Amino acid sequence: MRWCLSLLLFGFLAVVHALSSSGNRLLVVLEDEAEKDAYSTFWGDLEARGYNLAFESPKSDKLSLFELGERAYDHVLLLPPRSKGFGPSLNPKNIIEFMNKDGNVLLALSGKSTTPSAISSLLLELDLHLSTDRSSVVVDHFDYDTLSADEKHDVLVLQRPGQLRRDTKAFFGGEGVLAFPRTAPHTLGDSSPLLAPILRAPATAYSYNPKEDVGSVEDVTASGSQLALVSAMQARNSARFTLLGSVESLQDKWFSATVKAPGDGKESETANREFAKQLTAWTFKETGVLKVGKIEHHLAEGGELNPKIYRIKNETVFSIEVSEYSYDKYLPFEVPENDALQLEFTMLSPFHRLDLQPSAKTENSTIYSTKFTVPDQHGIFSFRVNYKRPFLTNIEEKHEVTVRHYAHNEYPRSWKISGGWVWIAGLWSVIGGFLAFVIVWLYSAPTSTASTTKKTQ
Repeated sequence: MRWCLSLLLFGFLAVVHALSSSGNRLLVVLEDEAEKDAYSTFWGDLEARGYNLAFESPKSDKLSLFELGERAYDHVLLLPPRSKGFGPSLNPKNIIEFMNKDGNVLLALSGKSTTPSAISSLLLELDLHLSTDRSSVVVDHFDYDTLSADEKHDVLVLQRPGQLRRDTKAFFGGEGVLAFPRTAPHTLGDSSPLLAPILRAPATAYSYNPKEDVGSVEDVTASGSQLALVSAMQARNSARFTLLGSVESLQDKWFSATVKAPGDGKESETANREFAKQLTAWTFKETGVLKVGKIEHHLAEGGELNPKIYRIKNETVFSIEVSEYSYDKYLPFEVPENDALQLEFTMLSPFHRLDLQPSAKTENSTIYSTKFTVPDQHGIFSFRVNYKRPFLTNIEEKHEVTVRHYAHNEYPRSWKISGGWVWIAGLWSVIGGFLAFVIVWLYSAPTSTASTTKKTQ
């Protein structure tokens, strides 16, 4: 009996450790129940990682994202509907409200059907733009699969994405190629710093409406790398939204398909399954989640920890403990090579902006610290760490302290100030000269004025 209880406890802990850092309740909105079997491997991978999948139709009367004012689910996966939208329960307002309550959303589109206007309105709220006809697919005559799309060229064969920038982490990279069949393209707006492209179209790709004549494709609104195939948006509360242009890339047949690009004559197996794991792991907060542990500041010579009052020109040490969640455990966070985690010591504006350097490391965290001199300015100051990067949850920590002037018995003596040595020397030289003059005056005998010579006529 005790052995059975231990086994059950071990299994429970294994499931718990495999969960997302923000919960395991996943709502899958799928209109056609018959399509569920086409994604069986994808569902199995999600369940193996600890998610509790709830399948609902957008036409269901009991479908709701909220219960008693709180989220009923932690994450939502929206597959493209065949009707005009997802219904009143999943309108743009409710989905935005779900994200405002820290929910995460993965929206998949397909170029096989027209995207409903409700979805287009939702994406416009996030500064993501679909083509004007909402029926376009991405076509590439140089990077397509010759085995499955030898005529239409609408199955793209792409390399795995790398780093977005040199100062970011690559959460979606790896070896192998991706197959993206019948992808609905989108473009990113320029006004939102919260957007980040994950996978862009090749330089030779363009957007094409298959319902139009081939001869009429002359002017395109976007082409090449302007077209995004997969994009991400992380809100200021670190809620995540991912837009996947090809829902068919998640199907079983593309998880282990054999593709062949034109020209090289080499067949290769797709890495769609691994990419789907990376994409859902990031969206549902299994990766790229930062957690702040202890925050400490104190005088360099020791003393009270996290004091409320500092004095001007104090030597101060600040340290912060940061961990990064990766699938099932927290690991020490390492800042990318071309990036820096910074401390701001600020009042109305920063008086110091310093790079925090790793000073210690534990099993699941890294401690970053720096040392600086409190500025010669009294007032209310803040220790502030504001770290916001693509694909990483935001760190925004602020701790206020008071900075005072010297007390009357804390001012340095005049002989400790090197700039005053000239004046001190001048003072003592005057005093010394005066004393020397007095001594000479008092102890010097006066000269005799009487003449010792005989007066002559």
